[in-house]
Amino acid sequence: MTVRQMRLVVTAEDYEQALHFYRDVLGLAEEEAYSSADGRVTILDAGRATLEITDPKHAVYIDRVEVGQRVAGHIRVAFEVDDSAASTVRLAEAGATVIAEPVQTPWNSLNSRLEGPAGLQLTLFTELGEPSPDLS
Repeated sequence: MTVRQMRLVVTAEDYEQALHFYRDVLGLAEEEAYSSADGRVTILDAGRATLEITDPKHAVYIDRVEVGQRVAGHIRVAFEVDDSAASTVRLAEAGATVIAEPVQTPWNSLNSRLEGPAGLQLTLFTELGEPSPDLS
């Protein structure tokens, strides 16, 4: 068996707001859109998708680094962006709630945490290069 694609499917009570935020503000390209008497769906291209599985202890660690305390539920969506600081401001201006401003992580990325439309908790991250070796 070969998996060809992963889709994260989000049911948004305010479809138009969520579509505007993720497509027009975050910049996910529209691949397909369908509408009928049974409703609407839009498929957005989020680049390469991965499924990150973590145990509860590591989830606590990630939240502690990015936010200072445990705040995420069992699903959090992370987007790699070119400039997480500027993207955080842009998404906040579009209605996202900033949970934590960008912080440099021990794994050398600049990460921020937000809550976006449809109740999704988001991490925006920018890779800063290889982490410096521990000199201790």
